[in-house]
Amino acid sequence: MKIKFLKKLIESSGYKLFDKNLVKNQRLIGKKSVFDMNLCLENIFKRNKIKSLMQIGANDGSRFDNINKFIKEFDVNGVLVEPVPYYFDQLKETYSNEKNLILENCAISEKSGEINIYFVKKEFLNNYDEHVRGINSLDRNHLIKHNIKSAHIYEQKVKSLCIKDLIKKNNIKYLDLLVIDAEGYDGNIVIDFLKNIEFKPILIFEFIHIKHDIFSKVIKNLDEKKYKYFQLNENLICFTDEQIFL
Repeated sequence: MKIKFLKKLIESSGYKLFDKNLVKNQRLIGKKSVFDMNLCLENIFKRNKIKSLMQIGANDGSRFDNINKFIKEFDVNGVLVEPVPYYFDQLKETYSNEKNLILENCAISEKSGEINIYFVKKEFLNNYDEHVRGINSLDRNHLIKHNIKSAHIYEQKVKSLCIKDLIKKNNIKYLDLLVIDAEGYDGNIVIDFLKNIEFKPILIFEFIHIKHDIFSKVIKNLDEKKYKYFQLNENLICFTDEQIFL
């Protein structure tokens, strides 16, 4: 009874509780589908000879990470971004033998400076399933929608860079692939990238948590930049006529 009341209270305040069944069903389809993310990435890397990539929201580089094996197999140059210090330390261990990667411990937002990020406290991680390690977000309500208890959420101020400053800092001259998993902030990053950066890499980003008004702007910007796109489980895969996909 209390749970139903809480749901109604939250939704009356303008928030909609996240449908966990939708995500679980999509993940199940992703595991069973003939055309999954691994096959998609294999196509992308082999056909487009990916040499330079950026991954925003790299987490620990191994858990639920489809990019890992392709980074190692194709020996690409890359910039991997993870804002949460705990996961960033694990990311460094994951790629300790890779010499062509730059690891950035920061968040990506529309303005450089500092920003608050929210994640589950380490001592409470075992209270939830593995996916809570990947729902770190700039929006506290994103964790609440995943049924994380308020007392289990940690708020930390971290360094933040806009995408233009990140590219400038690392002297990136071209980009073949941009992968984004920012737990709801993906749309803002894509819009900022398309608006301020001339590169036209293949784009892969999680879209299911993006607010509809922001996502509408994302689609409008993709259309203006002549991108084609399709949905693959929780992600949108975007490419231009110059890029070989199928």
